[in-house]
Amino acid sequence: MTAAVGNVPSPHPGQRLDLWLWYARVTKSRTLAQALIDKGKVRVNRERITKSAQTLRPGDIVTISLGPRVRILKVEGFATRRGSAPEAANLYVDLTPETDRIRAKIGDEAVSVGPGLADTPQAVRDLGTGRPTKRERRALVRLKGRVI
Repeated sequence: MTAAVGNVPSPHPGQRLDLWLWYARVTKSRTLAQALIDKGKVRVNRERITKSAQTLRPGDIVTISLGPRVRILKVEGFATRRGSAPEAANLYVDLTPETDRIRAKIGDEAVSVGPGLADTPQAVRDLGTGRPTKRERRALVRLKGRVI
């Protein structure tokens, strides 16, 4: 018996939802994937899923609520291990509308927030309130001509 490596078709017609979320790099760990599912933050084909062992099939639509973000992914394939990001991108097609993708504004720049739970928008606060952020402090130092 040979061990399957990479994105090789498996003999099974589907894969567990928590494993797929982890292999597709939607979550950092399988435990986080299970927590999302247990909280009811994941839907498969518009049905709320509360079991991590839910079987995914090719063509299923997975909707994930990540705070203010909602990601819509169509299952294209399965993996037998957690590979690199390009390998993980082959497991799904992102159906999230462009208008719903969150963009964090930093000054005049618009920075796109990419996939995954680690990518969260920066904190938003009114100008002139609270302590300056590291970025703002460095801008002040440059403005005043001081060297750090």
